[in-house]
Amino acid sequence: MLIEINPDNPQPRLIAKVAAALEAGAVIAYPTDTTYGIGCSIFNRKGIERIYQIKQREKNKPFSFICANLSDVAKYAKVSNYAFRLMKRYLPGPYTFVLDATRIVPDLVQTKQKTVGIRIPDNRICLDLVTAFGHPLVTTSANLSGEEPIGDPGVIFDSMNNQLDIVVDGGFLPPDVSSVVSLISDTAAVLRKGVGDVSWCADRG
Repeated sequence: MLIEINPDNPQPRLIAKVAAALEAGAVIAYPTDTTYGIGCSIFNRKGIERIYQIKQREKNKPFSFICANLSDVAKYAKVSNYAFRLMKRYLPGPYTFVLDATRIVPDLVQTKQKTVGIRIPDNRICLDLVTAFGHPLVTTSANLSGEEPIGDPGVIFDSMNNQLDIVVDGGFLPPDVSSVVSLISDTAAVLRKGVGDVSWCADRG
């Protein structure tokens, strides 16, 4: 199913429809502030396993997830004062911040080191959807592992329609990726350079 949602003024009725589908276990494609992502609830084990199959991704590479706001982040990650100040300054934005996980986070979205990657994208559709849904949303770029992300929702629908329950069309997006920054041990270390500026990081990996 393809659902077009206004990126500047998302229709509450359509947001609620997609949120209800997520509650029922759906796996969806949706826009972020970089490119399109594939996701489901972080508590939807079957959905996460489906995404691994869709992506053809190794199970030892956990997915990041999207939170609605910083208060939400604190439920799922251990946020020091240092990390909070940085995240407050740069989020919403094109960053994935790596933090230590709290006990509420399912093992499937944690690394072996018990860390998680968390995003708050600067995208109205995405944030409205996570807020309406009430749980974090798994996020991984809409592509096969190792291939370029897809920013055209029509292409995603044509190529993945039989694997996804819903494709949310929020307009064309560039095939960009977020910058990944670890905030473990109160040190900002760049793990991947994406579209987010990382010149402020003390430790550039």
